[in-house]
This record gives sequence, structure tokens and C-alpha cells, in this order.
Amino acid sequence: MPSAWPKPRVVVSACLGFAAVRYSGELIPDRVVRALGAHVDFVPVCPEVEIGLGVPRPTVRLVRGGEGVRMLQPSTGEDLTGRMAAFSGAFLQGLGRVEGFILKNRSPSCALKDAKVYAPGGGVVGRGPGLFAQAVEEAFPLLPKEDEGRLTSAQVRAHFFTRIFGLARLRIVQDLPGLMAFHARYKLLLAAYHQGEARALGRLLAGAKGRPFAEVRRAYEEGFLRATRLPFRQGPMTDALLHAFGHFKRHLSPREKAHFLDILHDFREERVSLEAPLALLQSWALRFGEAYLEGQALFAPYPRPLMDLKTS
Repeated sequence: MPSAWPKPRVVVSACLGFAAVRYSGELIPDRVVRALGAHVDFVPVCPEVEIGLGVPRPTVRLVRGGEGVRMLQPSTGEDLTGRMAAFSGAFLQGLGRVEGFILKNRSPSCALKDAKVYAPGGGVVGRGPGLFAQAVEEAFPLLPKEDEGRLTSAQVRAHFFTRIFGLARLRIVQDLPGLMAFHARYKLLLAAYHQGEARALGRLLAGAKGRPFAEVRRAYEEGFLRATRLPFRQGPMTDALLHAFGHFKRHLSPREKAHFLDILHDFREERVSLEAPLALLQSWALRFGEAYLEGQALFAPYPRPLMDLKTS
């Protein structure tokens, strides 16, 4: 399997560093988006501009009434719900291959969860997805999606990066041997995320001979996205790390073993980060020539420059 990372194709809200299209006429530089620029192919979009609203423009709101949530422009009284639905449907249908979405938080069009929803009389009655983001979820329920606010969290960022780059790497696999090599490379990582789904993917490959490859890869992709849908939990990740540790037990001194197990306990209790046990395991893989472990995606699930990314 090639070591170079393929570039995921990621839809991004255009206001996040690409164009001054916010309702106020602002452009919002974003450090994560900027850092990703060298590693992904972005597809910028501003749904509100695409439906014909100007820059700057009067604000739009999500308003909950008898017919559900609608997108209204209070200053003009215009109902923009139909226009937004028509654009979203056409854009997403013509989008082609895409590995993920980074959308603007709190936006009545792009927010994934936190757009304000108003009562017809004007008060805020809740929060929910913007209309474009809701259409994204309906069209691509399994694909990775995040807003720029959540990506300031190192854990959220690592999870999102792991998924988009893993999916991009999976989609360039051309045959069953390549898919089996991919699965071998991601075996520990998948087990750390979801052991049941990881076993199901193994069974899929075991019975794949003779089936059309496109069908097998499509089923594998769905399983990969289901397996990684939620961030890993400490318990399954600890089990995966212990499995890797088993490759070195005959080589290590009692003190080295005890030291690793102490670190692993601290990781499980969330006193140290994942990087601590991973660094030890990777150093032993290099020291003892464990090629299988050296190649595990668990140690490098996305391009290394992005692992050093810091945000305020």
C-alpha cells in the first residue's frame, strides 16, 4: 500500500477563509482549515449567497411554526425555505465523491446542531441544524462532518482527521488484495474504535472471493464509517494497545513491561494522553523490527504535520 496520503475532498463553508461572504461581509480565517489546505481538496460553498442573497445582507432566521422549521428573512418577510431546499438538493446531488464536511457553526444554513431556532413571535425556543446542514446529513448520513468551533478540540480534530484520511485512502484501493492490505493496516485502529464492526469487516473480507469488487468495497466502506462514527473509548483502545504490546513481551525486561503497564493504566484513567503509550509501542516496533506494527494506522492515522497542529 502506498505510503503517501491521498487528498480527501472536503466541502467547507466559504466564509472560513475563502471569501468574505458572511451576512456582515466578513471573512473568518480559521487555523484548522488553513492547516488542512496542503492536505485536502476543498470545495467552498456559501448556501445563502448561492440562493441569491447579497453580501452584506439582512440576517435570516430559522423559525419554528405549524409547518415545522422555516428559513425567514425578518426585515423583508421573505420565506427562503424552498430556495434553500432546492439549492441544497441540486448541489449535493451533483457533488460527486466527497470525504467530509467542515461547516460554519451557529449559521441558519450551515450549523450542524447549534443554529438558533426562533418562535414566530421572536424568542429563541431551541437550537438545531441549519437547512443546508440538515440536507447534508440526510444525503450523507455516514460521512464525517464537523463545525469549525468543535475542531479547536484536539480530540475532535483527531477523530475527524482519522476518518477523512482513512476514507480517502480506502477509496483508492483497486482490488481485493489491496483491500485486505488496507484492513491489515487498520486492524488495531478499527478494534480500538468498535470491536464488533471490526470483526464484521474481517468476516466480509473472508467471504469476499468471487463477489464483484465494487460491491465488496462499498460494503467495507459503510462498515468502516460505522466503526469510526463515534470517538474511541478508553477501554477498547486500551485493549488494542495491549494487543500491540503482546508483540514485545518476550523482548522486554520486567521493568520495561511494568513501566508500560503503568502508563497504560494512567491512559485508561485519563491521566495521560494516547500519545504516551503509542510513543513507547512505536519505538519498540522500530527497535525490534516489527514491520506489521510499524505499518499500523493506529500510529499515524493522518498526515504527520497535522498531528502537531495547535489551536487556541
